[in-house]
Amino acid sequence: MRNYVIVFGAAVRPGGSPSAALQHRIDGAVAWARRDPEAIVIPTGGVGDEGPAEADVMRRCLIAAGIATHRIVVERLARDTLESVRLCDAILRERGDCRIVVCCTSGYRQPRCALLLRLLGYKVVVPGLPERAGSLSSVAQARLILKEFVATPYDVALLLARRLTASHAAA
Repeated sequence: MRNYVIVFGAAVRPGGSPSAALQHRIDGAVAWARRDPEAIVIPTGGVGDEGPAEADVMRRCLIAAGIATHRIVVERLARDTLESVRLCDAILRERGDCRIVVCCTSGYRQPRCALLLRLLGYKVVVPGLPERAGSLSSVAQARLILKEFVATPYDVALLLARRLTASHAAA
């Protein structure tokens, strides 16, 4: 059994470099992976508005930070948080050796990601991420929190409905 670090995507800048938010998440994953040398890192995120898939940008940054390629399993199709959770769940179930899921994302999004993963049956750790240079304005922070306030029950309902539909189909 091993731990898995899921790194949720964020914007990629033109030219393929990570945004500040994405770099912050990568830094958190690298910090955890260095403390837990058996952990597998799953960068998740598809192609956004700019550049390559978020997961591919993260993979490149993880390797540059010294994380061995055999410790990285890329999920590059997800277009949003719920899809990242569902696609990573499929990876984890296929591998069958997950002890703990470490949820690396921005602080405002951690509760939603952790809740969705817990609803799927995972033991979840929400790490404190390294300090981030710069800060968001109060208005930007309020927008992000409001989005999570709306998105969390919506994603929970969708996740539970899909699980219910899948269990009825299997019966």
